[in-house]
Amino acid sequence: MFRMTFDYVIAKARAFARSEEGASAIEYAIVVAMVAVVVVAFVTPLGDRVLAIFNNILTSLDGTAVTRPTP
Repeated sequence: MFRMTFDYVIAKARAFARSEEGASAIEYAIVVAMVAVVVVAFVTPLGDRVLAIFNNILTSLDGTAVTRPTP
């Protein structure tokens, strides 16, 4: 009984090692991570620029400028 279970587990482990589906999933995860880095790198300065534009409009209307919240 133990030998059959052991052989089954070894066969499944070998089939998993030969499978290429895991490699594709890792490649997609790497692409998603790179896209996330690019989005963060470009959105943060864009957010600062939009905040500056709104602050300019707000102070022109005799309001008080808004500061960026600290994380």
